[in-house]
Amino acid sequence: MFDLDGTLTRHDTLLPYLAGFVRRHPQRLARLPHVLPAIVRFALGLVDRGAVKSAAIRAALGGRSRSEIEGWTREFVPRLLARGLREDALAALEAHRRAGDFLVLLSASPDLYVPAIGRALGFAQSLCTEVEWQDDRLGGRLRTPNRRGAEKAACVATLRREHPGLKLIAYGNAASDLEHLALADQGTLVNGGVWARRAAARQNVDCVTWR
Repeated sequence: MFDLDGTLTRHDTLLPYLAGFVRRHPQRLARLPHVLPAIVRFALGLVDRGAVKSAAIRAALGGRSRSEIEGWTREFVPRLLARGLREDALAALEAHRRAGDFLVLLSASPDLYVPAIGRALGFAQSLCTEVEWQDDRLGGRLRTPNRRGAEKAACVATLRREHPGLKLIAYGNAASDLEHLALADQGTLVNGGVWARRAAARQNVDCVTWR
């Protein structure tokens, strides 16, 4: 089980995805202030990160057609794969593939592009945050909880039920990943910060540096 942003990739993927679409459709810039109320409510502790994510998706992409967004995804994913992946992550992924392991991509990023990345990298399954469509137009509200922290841990529990008896090996990069990494038979924190590494050591999660 591999996390995406910061684990397989060198950086976040959602912001470049949204920004790239807005660059191609500059009239969408006028909608970006609509994100500010969600940011303020998040800063006040009134909403979670999922609310900010949903507001950003709606501002940048809301109302656009499925074919338009799928077309942008077809442009975005190959560029990300060509320049944005960690070499050590790809080596680890290939080692698991050669071993015949069942590969799962687990990400808080949205299903606008995560499944396409999963297919391109040969994952058997992609689990990510799902967004709502209104007929053929993107609504942008989250259809599932934001798959971060406890939600990733819930995905681990689901996978254990679906694949009883299999050893679970998981990779993540953020402090918020420690909850599900600690549930794996072998959890690995990739390029974690000082605090995250200390917390990982207390939970018997390995730490590595990938380039």
